[in-house]
Amino acid sequence: MTNDVSTTEIATADLSNLNERELKGKVNELRSKIEKSERQLASIFKELKMNRTNIDELKEKRDSLNQQVKERVAKAQELRDKRDEINKEIGKYKERRSDVNSKTQELFSGIAELKEQRDECNKLSHGSVASLTKAYETELDAFLNKELPLAVEIKIFQKLNDLSKRLQAAKKANDLHSQIQESYKESKGIHKKGDEFHERIQALSDESQACHLEMLENFKSADEIRKEANMYHAQLTDKITNINSIKEKIDPLKTGISNNRKDLSLYLDRLKDLQLIRDEHRVSQKHSDAREKLQKNARLSLEDLKLLIEKGDVKFSNE
Repeated sequence: MTNDVSTTEIATADLSNLNERELKGKVNELRSKIEKSERQLASIFKELKMNRTNIDELKEKRDSLNQQVKERVAKAQELRDKRDEINKEIGKYKERRSDVNSKTQELFSGIAELKEQRDECNKLSHGSVASLTKAYETELDAFLNKELPLAVEIKIFQKLNDLSKRLQAAKKANDLHSQIQESYKESKGIHKKGDEFHERIQALSDESQACHLEMLENFKSADEIRKEANMYHAQLTDKITNINSIKEKIDPLKTGISNNRKDLSLYLDRLKDLQLIRDEHRVSQKHSDAREKLQKNARLSLEDLKLLIEKGDVKFSNE
């Protein structure tokens, strides 16, 4: 802010104390200050123009990068949602596979028990159903159709009783073996289903992992782009701060110029008044000299005559 005396102070000051030389000195001083302030103002506007040159470019780059960040984050969130949905589906298939594994375990436990029972029956039978049936029929035919001593019949009867038990054990072993075969057949179907669930889980897990990795890549990319956007934003902020700082110099300069112009106007008016007074004094002196010449009948110049006429000292009659 200029330290010049304000217009109000000058207006109320007694300028009559200043002579023409002092007034001209003040006028020149004020004109010099105004010119200096105007040069400073022009320099400031030039500096403003330079600082504003790439503001729009910085804004465009920052906004474009922020839009890319927004798109990458949106894509990452979309991938995260997709991954979570896939993981839910994986959970369902794991439950199904777990059920299959439980059923398979139950079947194999049952098969193990059936095998134990079958092996026990095989130990009792010591032969196949066909061979035992044939042996039983042979002994029964001998027991029923042949004339044998009582001791032999008793031995055959005991043998028939033993063969009967062994035959029943063999038949039961065959029955248990059939159950085992059915259980194996059933287990193969269940195991195949379990494999299908496992393959589906594996495929979904690969898809989930791909979504997860792509999601991380998008978040990482968004962070990198955001850093670049923040860099442009910081540059833009510095520019705007600098521009605002430069702008703050404008109003004080304009106010100073305006005040100095008002002050200059007062000094010029006072100088004009002094010049008018001086001119009036000069004219008055010339008029006095012309009147003196007129009174002495001295030779008058055209300027002398003109003054005398204007002042009414010389009149021309119309007659």
